[in-house]
Amino acid sequence: MKIKAVFFDLDGTLFTSTRGVANSTRKAIRELRQKGIFVGIATGRGPAFAMPLLEDLDMDFAVTYNGQYIFTPKAVIFDNPLEPKTLKKLMTYATQNHSEISLGTAHGVTGSGLLKFGETRLAGLLSGLLPSGTSGVARNSFKHIVRRILPQNSHLAENQDGAIYQAMMVVTQDETPKLQAAFPELVVTRSNPYSVDLIPAGISKLSGIALLGQQFDFELNQVICFGDSENDKDMIAGVGYGVAMGNALPAVKEIAAYTTDTNNQDGIAKALAYYGLIQYSTEKDFLSKDQNFNKVKDFHRLMDGKTQVIPRAFSPQEASFRSGFKVEEIVEFLYASTADHPEKFAELIAQLHKDIDKATQKVSTKAPEQDVLTGQVDAMIDLLYFTYGSLVLAGVDPYEIFNAVHRANMGKIFPDGRPHFDPVTHKVLKPDDWAEKFAPEGRIKKELERQKRVANKKKASNKD
Repeated sequence: MKIKAVFFDLDGTLFTSTRGVANSTRKAIRELRQKGIFVGIATGRGPAFAMPLLEDLDMDFAVTYNGQYIFTPKAVIFDNPLEPKTLKKLMTYATQNHSEISLGTAHGVTGSGLLKFGETRLAGLLSGLLPSGTSGVARNSFKHIVRRILPQNSHLAENQDGAIYQAMMVVTQDETPKLQAAFPELVVTRSNPYSVDLIPAGISKLSGIALLGQQFDFELNQVICFGDSENDKDMIAGVGYGVAMGNALPAVKEIAAYTTDTNNQDGIAKALAYYGLIQYSTEKDFLSKDQNFNKVKDFHRLMDGKTQVIPRAFSPQEASFRSGFKVEEIVEFLYASTADHPEKFAELIAQLHKDIDKATQKVSTKAPEQDVLTGQVDAMIDLLYFTYGSLVLAGVDPYEIFNAVHRANMGKIFPDGRPHFDPVTHKVLKPDDWAEKFAPEGRIKKELERQKRVANKKKASNKD
């Protein structure tokens, strides 16, 4: 399934613990945009907080207040304020229970000094995020930033009793059931241990993403969502690819399709590389101009936890194992070529043995290569060249097919979140459900059928 959109929660996900955005995440977002993939925010914070991030990171849209207020840099897409009677009831509840409360409007948050996302705190965050000259605007002129995307309803800025999209209340975990029972018309969720977000029932981050999908032509199963907290669970479970950060709550990890590294350890970039959307490397590593090589490198980084940086030769034992992997694919190639003719397959295998004996005699007469690495690389590149040559002679474009195989190989992670290896050869093993979930043959067949259709249309067009 082609991925068309990626959404990020903010605190604990897009932001590191120092409240910045990792360079690897910034680079990843640029790569996603270059590939035409939509990028957005899905957060419990409000539009005044999200708008500068959209501008700085060049994102497409934001689902804020847990789905109650959705916008692009140019327009408000959807808003769903709390009912006035519900809001009045909330204020009464907070007073009677001595709970501090804040109210989220289109232009900011008012109320509790403990909960309020104050301008000083926000400016401190944005000064580390935004380009030079922008942070002062973010600190001093939030209302002007948001008015660029809002209808000019001056009462929202002047009257705290205007449209309220979300209430935030200091409530312990133990008190949450009581609060939920008192407000069945609301959803009580939380993004931190000490307070809850209260929003109208029926609207969530997931429904907000679905609404954007209707407008921008993508399905939920074509979306990746990143999150770490309770208020991320619905979108993590509801989209095609829900990713839990390494620092996420256990309950979030349990429902995620994949758990990546933490927000402080390039978790976003690593997960996007896992799904084949970007190339990821550390500063000490290198990227090749050969993008297929980089994808295989991502595979080995995921499986082995590291990759080789300095060129080295394989030991005789390693070379034997690697050759065994390749021979298995050659035998599979011959098996596919003989279809349901076991006698013919046996004949080809016998010929393969003869070819090995013949090659052994030929190579043995050559003077041994003095530099082992040079000799090994020469042979490996010849193998690669022969493989491309076979594809050329078959008339097959390998690009999309390679991507399908890469995605399948990246799925060789077991339920314990780790790769498993053959104890002798160190070959990566396949989980029991790998064939059902990741086997690439179906995608390969569809791509080959597509290539045949295109080629036949071109042939027919040339005849005309």
